[in-house]
Amino acid sequence: MTVSQAPMSLESTIGHVAGVIGSEGFPTGERAALRRISPSHPPPLAFYRFALRHLGEGWETRLADWMTLVAGIALMSPNAHRPDRGLGRALAESGYAEARLERLLASEGSTRRTLLLRTARFLAAKGGPCNWSEVAQLLLSREPEKRERINRRIAQDYFRFADKE
Repeated sequence: MTVSQAPMSLESTIGHVAGVIGSEGFPTGERAALRRISPSHPPPLAFYRFALRHLGEGWETRLADWMTLVAGIALMSPNAHRPDRGLGRALAESGYAEARLERLLASEGSTRRTLLLRTARFLAAKGGPCNWSEVAQLLLSREPEKRERINRRIAQDYFRFADKE
């Protein structure tokens, strides 16, 4: 299946990506290749094959960010994306340290991509799916005000669910 010609929203794109990578019919070798992606290295052919079929237009301008998103979803597949469970909640319920969250939210560029992949590995180990659309917003946002709103939403969810322990 390929992405339709009409532009998809970020939420639709993330849902589609997670659905494809997590499906039983998706080749395990392809999923493994996507899990090995490192945004600090040149993209492997497996990423290009996947991106050209499933990401729609514009991903090329944010190559390292989309590599990170695809790799993170692959790391957590088959149960990576759960739209009703924000990143902050998933991290709080999984026992993610507050200091690690602070580092993640304050990071930028390649550091943020590295920390997001570490976070994906952590959640995968804990079996904690999250809303990857929120993760995508965190990674792709460049406007300072929008980034602050996303950071605040993640922190609010984190503390709301961390305080229930």
